[in-house]
Amino acid sequence: MKKKNRMLIYPFLIMGISFLIATGCSSKDDNNITLNVQDADGNIYHVDTIGTQIWMVENLKTTHYNDNSPITPVTDLTKWIGLTTEAYCWYNNDAGTYKNTYGALYNWYAVNTGKLCPAGWHVPSDEEWTTLINYLGGSTVAGGKLKESGTTHWATPNTGADNSKGFTALPGGSRYVGTSVLFTKGKFYANGTYGFWWSSTENTSALTEAWHQYITSGSGSIVRQSGSKGLGFSVRCIKNK
Repeated sequence: MKKKNRMLIYPFLIMGISFLIATGCSSKDDNNITLNVQDADGNIYHVDTIGTQIWMVENLKTTHYNDNSPITPVTDLTKWIGLTTEAYCWYNNDAGTYKNTYGALYNWYAVNTGKLCPAGWHVPSDEEWTTLINYLGGSTVAGGKLKESGTTHWATPNTGADNSKGFTALPGGSRYVGTSVLFTKGKFYANGTYGFWWSSTENTSALTEAWHQYITSGSGSIVRQSGSKGLGFSVRCIKNK
């Protein structure tokens, strides 16, 4: 009889394990809050509750959308400049050096697919970024509260950085596409001194642009700005309500 009971239990155990694998192997605390989340590549991200929001505390580094379809990798400078379709790259096209720490740089067309973050998560809207910033005391101090402290990754002086909410913002830099005497189109800039993060919100006054936030090593502020959809920026994900 005992042997028969064991035989009945085994299929349910197998089904349970399969379910955990399929749902990303997320763990939860006693309040049923997700402690980590897995993307389509199997990368694991820690998360933190900040005010009323739950954020990933690492930059996204997936190379696949949440439906397992591939995100287009683009390394070529000229090709990146002309894109009006989704793409990603690694800073300096060097995944070995930059992937694990800083994540990938995505253009806004990848953000706009709605499939970039794991299921149950999304790229924050401009309004959701504002909610976070207001909770932290406003844009003049929020950058410091979000930044990783010290100068392991941020350049000196890393002004105001205390990472008081565990967000651990890092200076992932960017891939440039605009016109400027200071920058070459399609090149990589500012790793170590600037962090840029996309929102999912298009600038309706300039339809070739979308809203993002940036933080620098020389200021405790966070700055809201509109920029070309073709720029390569970091992405943080926020949990769906």
